[in-house]
Amino acid sequence: MPRATTTTRSPVGFAGLDPPSAWPRPRALPPAAVTERDVDTLPGVGPAVRKRLSRLGLRTVGDLLAHRPRRYEHPVDERSIVELHGDAEAVIEGTVERSRSRRRGRLHILTARVSDGSGEVDATWFNQPWLERQLVPGVRVRLRGKPNRYGFQVESYDLGEATETADFAPVYPSSEQLEQKRLRSIVASALPYARAGGDPLPALLRQAERLPLRADALTALHHPRSLEEAEMGRRRLAFDELLTLQLALARRAAEREQLVAAALPAPGTLVARYRQVLPFTLTGAQEAAIAEIDADLGRTRPMQRLLQGDVGSGKTVVALYALLRAVEAGRQGAMMAPTEVLAEQHLLTIEGLCAELGVRVALLTSALGAREHANVRRLIASGDVQVAVGTHALIQREVAFHDLAVAVVDEQQRFGVEQRSALAGGRAPHVLHMTATPIPRTLALTVYGDLAVSEIAAPPANRRPIVTAWVTDDRSSEAYERLTRHLAAGRQAYVVCPLIEASETTLARAAEDEAERLRRSELKGFRVGCMHGRLNPGDRRALMAQFKAGEIDVLVATTVVEVGVDVPNATIMIVQEADRFGLAQLHQLRGRVGRGAEQSYCLLVSRRKEELTDAARERLEAMVESADGFELAERDLEIRGEGQLLGARQSGLSDLRFTKLRQDMDLLERAREAARRLGDAELLADAVGVLLGEADHLGDS
Repeated sequence: MPRATTTTRSPVGFAGLDPPSAWPRPRALPPAAVTERDVDTLPGVGPAVRKRLSRLGLRTVGDLLAHRPRRYEHPVDERSIVELHGDAEAVIEGTVERSRSRRRGRLHILTARVSDGSGEVDATWFNQPWLERQLVPGVRVRLRGKPNRYGFQVESYDLGEATETADFAPVYPSSEQLEQKRLRSIVASALPYARAGGDPLPALLRQAERLPLRADALTALHHPRSLEEAEMGRRRLAFDELLTLQLALARRAAEREQLVAAALPAPGTLVARYRQVLPFTLTGAQEAAIAEIDADLGRTRPMQRLLQGDVGSGKTVVALYALLRAVEAGRQGAMMAPTEVLAEQHLLTIEGLCAELGVRVALLTSALGAREHANVRRLIASGDVQVAVGTHALIQREVAFHDLAVAVVDEQQRFGVEQRSALAGGRAPHVLHMTATPIPRTLALTVYGDLAVSEIAAPPANRRPIVTAWVTDDRSSEAYERLTRHLAAGRQAYVVCPLIEASETTLARAAEDEAERLRRSELKGFRVGCMHGRLNPGDRRALMAQFKAGEIDVLVATTVVEVGVDVPNATIMIVQEADRFGLAQLHQLRGRVGRGAEQSYCLLVSRRKEELTDAARERLEAMVESADGFELAERDLEIRGEGQLLGARQSGLSDLRFTKLRQDMDLLERAREAARRLGDAELLADAVGVLLGEADHLGDS
């Protein structure tokens, strides 16, 4: 019988020379898409917790992994109760003997008697009523906090394994509705998915830069064994961000190199007349910014300049100069603002000056009626409107400019990359980006690396620094007494209501209720107006015109007055529940007073200090200590982080969650060099972008 033949096959796969057509995905590795899942897929996250997380910008598992701790608990000694002394922080462990609770106004106070054999102490928690069911006699507790004259004030606690009270426990940016203990638990449940999607950096680059794996860096960030380990993890994640940023900026700069704009002729008679009709002399900083803009407008490369300055420093005057340069060249200018209120305020500010100069101005917002909207579009398309002021309506497809030469984008960090570039609409106008939320120059040059930066740091010389005071709500009557003294002297005032819910209905009701209450009580006999986002544009403009003319004494408003409102006779502002506002927003609001030569005041009203989060206390303390927007921007970097300060999700390329630019300049240089070495790095940019949630923005840039 013939012998059966066998076919010899060379081994395939790990043990052989020939690779398989595709490697199977290890079962233990979660799918990459898991980081895009909603947070409510994690244990313990129901609808209520999901809503609270959403308010912190935490909507996906990936968001939780990228939620960087703002600090870590420092190591403290564990002591017996009898050894407690002074106000030094300590950890104690013992058994609950009994507990009780009481209320003091809105403050809930829970006290438990704790014994450890050496002695007993009263441990106190604020606004955690649910704990009373757990602190029953016989329960073992481990507490971290400080002794005081009443006993022991608890900062964190454990009823089992030492996690909350452990050394180097993470302290996350949070809110009053989401306590640290719950947030730590949720982040810990997301941490097993840190390896999803692998590592976006090529192995050779990672080895050359001596960087750990991304998953290891995330673990070290959230559960470090030392501060050094946490810092090592943060720097690896910061490198990813900075490399993505450098690749995207390089791509955007290369695209702009292909654009050509018409150079404008030298300044002429129109801007000379503009200087003459101004009721003041321009400051040195304004003149320096104008000189830089003039140089840009004389070139064929489109101007891309960031004009940043503190509130009240006079940026709008410089912006109007740039727009008039376009008009005197026989072309058009446009100013785009993020809100209807700000666009309307810009119109109120510039239309009087433009009328004196014979320049035709028009407002275009989505709030205009269909007929009026169509008429303004027709005038823009024909060139009859020389300066168009508006909102996103300016970049709608049906709006066509006759000959746009200069565009100003105000509060540019509130617009996305697509929205900022859409104003150009395929044209190549000169663009001036403007912001009243100043950021440190190193940060501006990094995040807006493709923009030239001009700064107007100082306000006009005749303005005095605004005096700011922080008072608790039990003393708010004193704040209104001071306000009424200003009104009696013929001055005007603002009362700002907090943004409680992201709902225009709620905002309107809060402002209207407060205005009505003040008319009946503290401000009885004075003329009180109320402004909020639900008013139609005509009523808003009429109300602001009345306030500017002195026909209204007090304007009760929501944050619609945050920017753009300029009433020199308003000398005092009360901000209700000021702890609910961000630091940059508080500084913007404060800038509505102090617009004239009189001494002005800003009174921040909040709940008792013990009821506030650490971040809220830091914000209010910073407001009292400084009126300098650039200094406050530095403080905001410390409190909130670079990404949030910049309005990261809207600015496109600046989602810097892990980067600390002031101490990461060496890392920035390494990222720049790596971007240069990578050359054609489209795939890497996309890979990093996907992991950081920035892929869409990178594509738009």
